[in-house]
Amino acid sequence: MTPRERVFTALQHEEPDRVPRFEIWIDALLYELGQDNPQSAYVNLGQDCILMPSQTPAGSKAWGDGVDEWGRVWRNGVYVDGVVDTEADLRQYSPSLEYVDQFFDSNKVEELRNLYPDHCFIYGSHIGPFTAAYMAMGFERFFVRIVDDPAFVRRLLDARTEWCIALYRKAIDLGVDVLVLGDDAAHKGGPMISPRMWRELVLPYHRRIVDELIVPVIWHSDGNIESLLPMAIEAGFIGIHGLEPAAGIDLGEVKLKFGQDLVLIGNIDVGVLCDPDLGAVRREVKRCTEQGAPGGGYMIATCNSIFKGMNPSSVAEMFRYEGEVGFY
Repeated sequence: MTPRERVFTALQHEEPDRVPRFEIWIDALLYELGQDNPQSAYVNLGQDCILMPSQTPAGSKAWGDGVDEWGRVWRNGVYVDGVVDTEADLRQYSPSLEYVDQFFDSNKVEELRNLYPDHCFIYGSHIGPFTAAYMAMGFERFFVRIVDDPAFVRRLLDARTEWCIALYRKAIDLGVDVLVLGDDAAHKGGPMISPRMWRELVLPYHRRIVDELIVPVIWHSDGNIESLLPMAIEAGFIGIHGLEPAAGIDLGEVKLKFGQDLVLIGNIDVGVLCDPDLGAVRREVKRCTEQGAPGGGYMIATCNSIFKGMNPSSVAEMFRYEGEVGFY
């Protein structure tokens, strides 16, 4: 099977020749893993998917210092707060939809697609309306205003949903095969808001995003989102990425409850990858394979991403061992 065929077989809840390898964000340790190109690294590390290259527009303060075009406040590359508080703020910090053109270099994307025509091209970004809204307003203000001024929160969610759809449509125009909607909704103890409130406040926006895009959409969230998974199915997501074991997500149980309706992606404990125990890495890869693979509908990945602070040898062993196990 080609990598793309392998991924789409899994997305149809069927068994491919082996479990697809679906790491989304890997660029934090490229040098340590002996890679010098963030796109070819996916192929070199045995992944079936390649993340479509994108860029932060010139002049944006995102991931830098100051208030960016969305109202998010950054300090030394780290998000610290949000400033959106009024209708005027919402207008000021909602860029025009044409701004999406500045996030991609179409020539670079075309060159990569021609270089690796058999791979599955994915695009993922943390621009889901819930995350985009609480980052624009700041956590405290956002969660207070959900109760005190829900109409304003909905207008913000409307604006961020419009942006999300526009950006993902641009990725589709450039040839993306699968989209990943980053919309972090939970901590280790459970969702940030109740499932009842999620149904009223967020589900309609997720459903609209899925309905208006013509390629499969996967939802990514950290934390314990198990109580929200029925609504992920209602929204029309083809799958769920993350499945954080440290937040109590049991892959086997989730497979039993939701595996008929959602493709499951992830569940490798990133904590194991921060330690030098290579045996533990192999056991973790084997556990996820054995719990997720039967019957298809599973793609192996970490529960989050590859990030600074991980042990490079452990990450390299994960990638190596993924290629050794997981055959049907």
